Amino acid sequence: MTPTVVELREMAKTYPGPPPVHALHACELTIERGEYVAVVGPSGSGKSTWLNLVGLLDSPTGGRYLMDGVDTGQLDERDRTALRAARIGFVFQSFHLLAHRTAAENVMLGLLYRGIPRARRRRAATAILERVGLGHRVEASAGHLSGGERQRVAIARALVSEPSLLLCDEPTGNLDSDSAGRVLALIDEVHRAGQTVVVVTHDEAVARRAQRVVTIKDGRLSVTAERVHRTGRLDG
Repeated sequence: MTPTVVELREMAKTYPGPPPVHALHACELTIERGEYVAVVGPSGSGKSTWLNLVGLLDSPTGGRYLMDGVDTGQLDERDRTALRAARIGFVFQSFHLLAHRTAAENVMLGLLYRGIPRARRRRAATAILERVGLGHRVEASAGHLSGGERQRVAIARALVSEPSLLLCDEPTGNLDSDSAGRVLALIDEVHRAGQTVVVVTHDEAVARRAQRVVTIKDGRLSVTAERVHRTGRLDG
């Protein structure tokens, strides 16, 4: 049986009122290791709420969330933070790099709280930058990189800790079409290598690259399609 990375059991989020706001209604979803899932929906649909919950940046007010089989609702904040750092790699629309640091130093930050000696962090950062096609930019300041290069550094930083889940929030939102294509091709490559990937996006063209498409509308989640990656064949 394929291990489950994400398992949502009636997970919900309600913000207190008055009146209370049901940002995410009770939802069920299982993401297995090695899957590529896109989550789509218009602005205000609940995508950000869902992402914050799955990324362990916020806690649900109902239901359960199991990450790699760990019931996250049973963890205190310190253990939730440790689980997030160890199991989830984040890629954001705005990169979130330190402009005055080099590409390698930015990637090394992904291992800062793992107790790994600096020399090993440096070797790991260099290796992952080479993997994403930036071996020649290891010493370049992040502020001097193009948008596409910065996003590839962000992907390298997310992957350097070998997370269970790569969670991407509008990863091409700030890129031109050529850079966006290169970043999406890199995400495809990372997925083919076995990485579990979730991309949150409003762009249906981006979503079509995934194996499964999940829609959020008015805080309600539904699986709308399943696709076979690389063929584009619609399964259901």
